[in-house]
Amino acid sequence: MQTLHCTLYRFDKQGEKTGWTYIVIPADVAQRLNPHNKKSFRVKGTMDNHTFNQVALLPMGEGEYIMPINNIMRKALKKKEGDVILLKTETDESEFILSPDMLACLEEEASVMKHFNSLAGSHQRYFSKWIESAKTWDTKTDRIAKTFFAMQKQMDYGAMIRYFQGKK
Repeated sequence: MQTLHCTLYRFDKQGEKTGWTYIVIPADVAQRLNPHNKKSFRVKGTMDNHTFNQVALLPMGEGEYIMPINNIMRKALKKKEGDVILLKTETDESEFILSPDMLACLEEEASVMKHFNSLAGSHQRYFSKWIESAKTWDTKTDRIAKTFFAMQKQMDYGAMIRYFQGKK
């Protein structure tokens, strides 16, 4: 397990990463977590008192990685850009399980499931995590319906979020 203090940063204009909150994982720490690796990999652990798992570390060059901090994590931490957190992390080798409710819905139409299966695993997980993070059944069913629509329109996760932004 690796332990370090990390500052929360936020991308200004950085393509698809615009607006992301993240922490930097130094090259030496990343190499201790996953030796000789230069690709994205998943970690688990704690940030202050918030437990997480299946979070991707993304390579940023020169051996450094970033760990995106999503809205759920930010709210749990009650911290903002510039604040420091205590990170304790290790490699997470567990297999990700996609939302059973989402899969049951998508399997109803072969073309929808075909598009979902054509997406990169990371985008499949984005949809699944978004659906499973819903706090109410109404929100969860709304998100499943939006995912189904996105698959019909051959959208990836980012395109779907942009499409529904500002719409009810």
